[in-house]
Amino acid sequence: QVQLVESGGGLVQAGGSLRLSCAASGRTFSIYSMGWFRQAPGKEREFVAGISWSGGTTEYVDSVKDRFTISRDNAKNTVYLQMNSLKPEDTARYYCAADGLAFRPRVETSPLKYDYWGQGTQVTVSS
Repeated sequence: QVQLVESGGGLVQAGGSLRLSCAASGRTFSIYSMGWFRQAPGKEREFVAGISWSGGTTEYVDSVKDRFTISRDNAKNTVYLQMNSLKPEDTARYYCAADGLAFRPRVETSPLKYDYWGQGTQVTVSS
């Protein structure tokens, strides 16, 4: 059974930064793409960023490009989301997710492609 545990969320002022971490266990981490999603109250879950199994490909939703950076450390079985220049509209619960297909050649943005999910970590950005 795959387990994903997020950490690093919190309350921050607009313009500030946070770094989210997601520690994975239960299967070979390095051969699966990973993604970060977020969900605000009353809204659908939204793809934020994803990284391929090799780390060579990343994808971002347009609203976070040039502000957020996803990375992974396969030796530590951990994926990160560095969030800079945070805005109030970034407020949401952030979820880490693991792709269900090994060695997928691209990063998927649909949550249906991700088989495992963490419990999420809350990010609140005050104006």
